[in-house]
Amino acid sequence: MTVLFIILGVLLVGLGFSCMFTPLLTFMDAGYFIVILVMVYGVFGIISAIRNRRFGIGFVFSILSILLGVAMLVFPASLLVAERMYLLLAAIWFVVMGIVTIINAATVTRKIGSKVWILELIFGILALVIGCYSFFRPAALAISLGMLIGIFFIETGFTLMFRGIAADD
Repeated sequence: MTVLFIILGVLLVGLGFSCMFTPLLTFMDAGYFIVILVMVYGVFGIISAIRNRRFGIGFVFSILSILLGVAMLVFPASLLVAERMYLLLAAIWFVVMGIVTIINAATVTRKIGSKVWILELIFGILALVIGCYSFFRPAALAISLGMLIGIFFIETGFTLMFRGIAADD
């Protein structure tokens, strides 16, 4: 098992660097993984509905998830629209996260009496700026998300390698 961890870790590190060198392509390929996840969600939703004999809105949503996934795989242009929506949702998420963090820093954390609220305020402002910038420059967000996917793979790869080495001792 330790050799498998080390091999998988090396592969993930290589994949991570590949993702970092081609971040836009990485982001665009991530759309396929999201489509597959939506379809898997739909399949499990249908199985759960059949097991529990509940054929309500959850069952209908599961069928729609599978149909949406198939449509995106069959019509690649719809995948591009979905990727644009992912960018829009990510930008909205950054804006909302920034606003919530700023409010939290200004109200809740300040009452505790810690100086950490200043750092939280800075992170909130940064998130808000990133979110607003992402509305006007979605390609920059796509590149950033592709880089983050690469960093995640590299970190996970090193973690697996270190686990494999530590288990070997």
